[in-house]
This record gives sequence, structure tokens and C-alpha cells, in this order.
Amino acid sequence: MIIGYARVSTKDQNLDLQIDALKQAGCEEVFFEKLSGRSPKKPKLEEMLSKLRKGDTVVVYSLDRLGRTSKELIILLSEFKEKSIQFKSLREGVFDTTSAMGEAIFQIIAILKAMEVQVLSERTKDGLAAARARGKKGGRPVGSYNKTKSAAAVTLYNKKLPINEIIKSLNISRSTLYQYLRREGVK
Repeated sequence: MIIGYARVSTKDQNLDLQIDALKQAGCEEVFFEKLSGRSPKKPKLEEMLSKLRKGDTVVVYSLDRLGRTSKELIILLSEFKEKSIQFKSLREGVFDTTSAMGEAIFQIIAILKAMEVQVLSERTKDGLAAARARGKKGGRPVGSYNKTKSAAAVTLYNKKLPINEIIKSLNISRSTLYQYLRREGVK
């Protein structure tokens, strides 16, 4: 099935150009929404993604309609590849994974993404090593230990009170409760 996705950023903008182009490109179903690309939730895009099946082709008028950043696009295109879903952008014809050239460009993008992830990981490890060499310790700072609350937590826990009641009555978080129980030797 050939499925189209169209999006404009504001309610004032018109979707007709994109929808007409997608229908002319053979889209059997078109999902569209008027929503900013910055919006973290795109309900119609999510609906379309949930309906995609192996062998389907997703068509957009322009790449920027599908994702605002290259990271978003690479993630989506990688998901398409894993699910054997083809992809075409009408304005950027080079992004057509149904052709050999489009597939090659997709592979190059995937390689660059993998390299980016590896470089970021190496930088993080190097930064942590440099911080340790200066005597800095990573991770979350250890919270203060309240012996009174800790003893109360153990007592309430041993009385088989529900966890939610214990954390409410002591005004502590769930993780703090478990930390107290561990420090007091409760299993």
C-alpha cells in the first residue's frame, strides 16, 4: 500500500498542494495534520506509523514534513528499513528507497548516523575518564540519610503496609524508601 503524510505548521496554512501531489503520486491513503514540526506529539503521523506493514511505501511531499531534524528523519528511516517499508520524498527525489541510488544514499546516512553515535559515546567516555582523573565522582549525589524516617519505614514495611501508604505517610519517594530498606538490611 502507498501511504502519504502531509503536514503544515499552522491552522492558516493550506494542505491542498501536498495532498494533491500525494494523490497524484498514487497514495491510496493520506494522513494529514495542521501542527508545528516542533510539536513532540503528532497524532496523525503516529496513527500512520502504527498502520504501516511490510512492503508499504510512505510518500511525503518534502522531507521536512516528516521530521524537523535530521536526527528525527534518520530514526524514522531506520525504522522503515527494519520493517521493510519503502520511502519516497517527492521534492527530494534522491530520497527514494525504492531505487538503487536512494537505497545507497540511505545506507550512507545510516553509516553516518552509526558513526555519530560511536563518536558521541567515545566523547562521553573520555569526558568521564578526565573527570575521574581530577577526582570527580559521577552519578547522582547521595541523598541525606534520615535515621528516624528509615526506622519508621522498616517498621511500616514489616507491618505489611502497602508501599504507596508508606511513602505517603513518611513523605518520601519510592526510591528513597527502597534505599532506606536496603541500608537497614531488609530484603
